[in-house]
Amino acid sequence: MVSAQVIRARSLHIFDRSFAVTYWLQAVAIGIGLFGVAASFGAQVLARRKEFGLLAHLGLTRRQILAVVAGEGAAWTAVGAAAGLLLGLAVSVVLVHVVNPQSFYWTMDLRVPMGRLLALCAAVVLAGTVTAWVAGRAAAGRDAVMAVKEDW
Repeated sequence: MVSAQVIRARSLHIFDRSFAVTYWLQAVAIGIGLFGVAASFGAQVLARRKEFGLLAHLGLTRRQILAVVAGEGAAWTAVGAAAGLLLGLAVSVVLVHVVNPQSFYWTMDLRVPMGRLLALCAAVVLAGTVTAWVAGRAAAGRDAVMAVKEDW
């Protein structure tokens, strides 16, 4: 015979272990998302090669062009992170306050780890910014004359 506290502690430990795989799935999803961001920024940078050539003709340095690309990357990934955070919180509220009571006949407290979520959003924005900067290096490094030559 064991006490109810021991059974509860053991049940919670098993429950936590059963959801350990979700942390790995979260990491994989973030990796796939960042790969999508990299592919998207890479395609955008290649499509805008003439624009970068024109900016170089107007006197912008390679560093300034890369700063523009990185700024755009930061802005777009910040919008994506904010939208993902808000939609994820909405789904969480629905699951905890609607689905659980109706489907499983039990309730639970919703605790939002805002520190972790904001740190994850900041990491995603940083990764998106770096990804955009790396993608921009290829286009900004090309010869400016060659980039706008197709327009002549």
